[in-house]
Amino acid sequence: MFDGVAGRYDLTNAILSGGNAPLWRIATTKAVDPKPGERVLDVACGTGTSTASLAKRGARVIGVDFSAGMIEQARVRHPELEFIEADAMALPFGDDEFDAVTISFGLRNVADPHAALAEFYRVLKPGGRIVVCEFSSPPVSIVRAGYLAYLRHVLPTIARGTSSNHEAYRYLGESIEAWPDQAELARWLRRAGFARVAHRNLTVGVVALHRGRKPEDAAALASVTKRKRSATTRTRTKAAPAD
Repeated sequence: MFDGVAGRYDLTNAILSGGNAPLWRIATTKAVDPKPGERVLDVACGTGTSTASLAKRGARVIGVDFSAGMIEQARVRHPELEFIEADAMALPFGDDEFDAVTISFGLRNVADPHAALAEFYRVLKPGGRIVVCEFSSPPVSIVRAGYLAYLRHVLPTIARGTSSNHEAYRYLGESIEAWPDQAELARWLRRAGFARVAHRNLTVGVVALHRGRKPEDAAALASVTKRKRSATTRTRTKAAPAD
């Protein structure tokens, strides 16, 4: 599905976002705060626009996406940067490799977001930063109602005229409606082990920017590891067939 929209992906997003997409990208880059010499992982990088924005700060940025079409476009548009076709739930990197991990408008498309968050935690160095930019739920009811009407009626009409695969954008609206709100996503991040989790709304809550840190303290890291092992053990016990 995403391979089919790669060619006109940035144009369609700019139109559908009402011109806000560049502003959201700027806010995300500021939140990541990449520094020269750091290694940054840009997950669900799409055509590499977000990767290029992060790389301008002097960090070494690697963009990954599970869509071969998106990666192909990214390599053509930004040949100076590194792009890898990869699954967010099984990243091809070792433990504690990156100073920051970010994902923009991609966590919602992962089959198991919890598994992806666990992978982000794994590849981050202790003290490393996570930034998630994702569509969310406007907290003001009248704004939320108008936004839902836009997703259901306006977005599909615009997509038919601008996208090479308008069915993909019908999925977009449905997936946004089903996505958890700001508070629930913050709980997911804490459950994955991240500390200092916070969020701020962009464009009256149409988009939310979540941030967190992988703990630096050895005791905190050990506690997270122990908790995750216990959860894995419980899951395997429940899944085991009865004699």
